Amino acid sequence: MCIAAPVLILDIGEGPMPMGHVLHAGETTSCCFAYVPEARVGDFVLVQNGFAMQVLDGGAVEESLAAFEELAGTLGNFDAPGFRGRSEPMTSDQELVERLL
Repeated sequence: MCIAAPVLILDIGEGPMPMGHVLHAGETTSCCFAYVPEARVGDFVLVQNGFAMQVLDGGAVEESLAAFEELAGTLGNFDAPGFRGRSEPMTSDQELVERLL
């Protein structure tokens, strides 16, 4: 089973199989945006196996990150690269970006 975390779109190319870059846990990786033609730079998406699968709104991003934090609390010492636990809600898109860095 794969679990997708929200990632921030940094750039998107053009063409029938548009490739671009996303930011996750402070690292830049490439992915294909063919399945989400509505995606734009600055959006958050879920990526599975190198393909962006779904564009997320701010509420969905917050819910997803909260679920990872809950999981981390359940597991105890969760030390994934780039993970930053947080108990209070975020108030801006900038905080979402900072949280993924």
